[in-house]
Amino acid sequence: MSYNHCGICRKCSLIITFLLIFQVTRAQLSFEKSDIWLQGHLHQLGGRAVLIILKNGEIVHQKSDNNLSPGQKMAIKFIAKKEGINPKEALKDYNINTRARIASCSKWLSAALVMTFVDKGKLNLNDTIGKFFPVFTQHQKGNITILDCLSHMTAIDGGNLKQSREIINKSNSMEETINKIAQLPMEGAPGKVFHYSSIGLQIAAAIIQKISGKDFKLLFSERIAKPCNMINTDFGNEKVPLAAGGAFSTPEDYIHFLQMILQDGNFNGKQILSKESVFKMEQDYIKNAKVSYSPEQAGNMGYGLGEWIMEDDKLRAGVVTSPGLFGSFPWVDNKRHYAGFLFVVNLKQRDREKNYTDLKEIIDKEIDRL
Repeated sequence: MSYNHCGICRKCSLIITFLLIFQVTRAQLSFEKSDIWLQGHLHQLGGRAVLIILKNGEIVHQKSDNNLSPGQKMAIKFIAKKEGINPKEALKDYNINTRARIASCSKWLSAALVMTFVDKGKLNLNDTIGKFFPVFTQHQKGNITILDCLSHMTAIDGGNLKQSREIINKSNSMEETINKIAQLPMEGAPGKVFHYSSIGLQIAAAIIQKISGKDFKLLFSERIAKPCNMINTDFGNEKVPLAAGGAFSTPEDYIHFLQMILQDGNFNGKQILSKESVFKMEQDYIKNAKVSYSPEQAGNMGYGLGEWIMEDDKLRAGVVTSPGLFGSFPWVDNKRHYAGFLFVVNLKQRDREKNYTDLKEIIDKEIDRL
């Protein structure tokens, strides 16, 4: 090889190296403000947080921050001891592979699973629950539809969130859960009353379990988790899986799910959900409903199927989300064509809605500049 040729190769290598460094630096600078926001709000978010942003099918930014206060460490140790968990494990720093409970972020996953049955023609959103479980007809609830179940419009009064969860957690089987739910009082007509709870999604979970002959957890694994490469996501080991809040996941796994939703049901070339089903999930079904109960941090958001409508539009929602009780905040922005996930474990509710909104506004501007 000639000296001149070697010189050209070295110049090309230097140029390529410079371009790579420039791209990484530019990406880091693009999300500098959201990183600063995350660091500044870390204590309020629970002392540990992971932020991951996806656009054009690729992770364009990820950030992990960990700085637990003495009080937060003490609380984590107390809870770990109570649940039989090694305190050292419980105190580990968070990263994109950290696995934890995601509470109501589960609702999005469960609704998507039910919609796979709609896509296959095994279910219709207008099917009534009495068709699958006569016990509901016996208790004058047989006319509730699958759509009502996925949009919290069953009008079944399951009490507050804790009470509706306990109905399921204290049952020994899905059948026992259904029999308990069937006996609950009504607070209006189905499709007319919005009551955010665990009831509707649990009925839907029981229905797909019955018509398939398979356990809900196995169905989720086969139809959502495996196709979306969510290798560390499942609904735990409880006797009766809590469809509305029992999932465990990681930031990396959940962003795969959001990627599928953002890409109209497609993940890495595989059609997990039809485009029509994704659109149906993103419509606001509670515009004219009486609101019996809605979380304070939901503000004036609408509700689709398993997800909140942060910003509405004519054809489909502009921004959708399904935040959890423990503070995690996933979202899909259809207008800017990106998805994000703030992964935390923090039960404090104060300023939660404002934090979600403030963070997203910062990231929106950063995405616009990419």
